Amino acid sequence: MNTNLNVAMAPKDSTFQVRMNSEIKRAVEDIYARTGMTLTDAFNTFIQQSLNVEGLPFIVTTNSKEALKEQALAMVMLDLKRAEARADAEGWIDADDLEKELGVRD
Repeated sequence: MNTNLNVAMAPKDSTFQVRMNSEIKRAVEDIYARTGMTLTDAFNTFIQQSLNVEGLPFIVTTNSKEALKEQALAMVMLDLKRAEARADAEGWIDADDLEKELGVRD
């Protein structure tokens, strides 16, 4: 797949129509307007992110909130492991040793 596709720069030679409830449309337009986007901008952003990740740009499950929390926790744990490995490699000291070195602890 060509992941170099750019939605903003590509010529507009096709249309896509969606039928939706007018109240829902107004509500979502208000949400996007607060970020300076139109509904079309938001849709194009969704399409660009779909191209970038070659799939849906968010997790879809029966419990997406839990899945997102698990993903965030996994990312934090990975960052902590990387930081620990870097600290070990560079010979950093832990907080207890730092306090001893600074004379805060005996």
